[in-house]
Amino acid sequence: MSIFTNEYGQPIGAPVPGWSPRPAPSAVTLEGPYCRIEPLDAQRHAQDLYEAYRAAPDGRDWTYLPVEPFAEIEDFRRHAESAARSTDPRHYAVVDRKTGKAVGTLALMRIEPKSGVIEVGFVAFSPLLKRTPLSTEAQYLLMAYVFDELGYRRYEWKCDSLNAPSRKAAQRLGFQFEGIFRQAVVYKGRSRDTAWFSILDSEWPAQKQAFQAWLAADNFDEQGRQRHSLDALRRRDR
Repeated sequence: MSIFTNEYGQPIGAPVPGWSPRPAPSAVTLEGPYCRIEPLDAQRHAQDLYEAYRAAPDGRDWTYLPVEPFAEIEDFRRHAESAARSTDPRHYAVVDRKTGKAVGTLALMRIEPKSGVIEVGFVAFSPLLKRTPLSTEAQYLLMAYVFDELGYRRYEWKCDSLNAPSRKAAQRLGFQFEGIFRQAVVYKGRSRDTAWFSILDSEWPAQKQAFQAWLAADNFDEQGRQRHSLDALRRRDR
């Protein structure tokens, strides 16, 4: 790694020539072969999402989210209406292109245009979305929007350090583990140590290539099973 110094001989960070603050994410719609990302709209999406979430056998998917499972559609509709009004976090619905129904949500949040830093969070994927090509494509579409269209430098993933599925998902998607912030958050009446992960803009071209290879139709057999994992494709491209 190159070392830069100032006029006093002190080490300083690398210059970022031509840098300017990046645009904030907007109410954009992103299209892929499997899914569509569109701005969360309670009128269009609440009923589909409520039904999709209720397909889960229990409430464990909500343990590490800041909200609890919603017993009634009206409670969830009010939640969706509030989320849809927010611009940070900016919430998006994931729509299955085969059925036209919303099957999950995720958000861009802690948006720092001045430094080009942004986080993906509030990931609430229903059983209709988990462990399908749609779930990977949804994450890819949002990453591509942030890096390729908005020009951000750093894309973050944070979760409760005890949330093993979230940590595993981050690493599968190519995020690099950075460490644990101890006692970083209090939520639901309990303490949270936060695990931090990131992808940098310099890492994105290789990550993008692996995502595109994984999502290609020929990476799936007749039963829809992957032929090569994301990690295997990353190793191959290296």
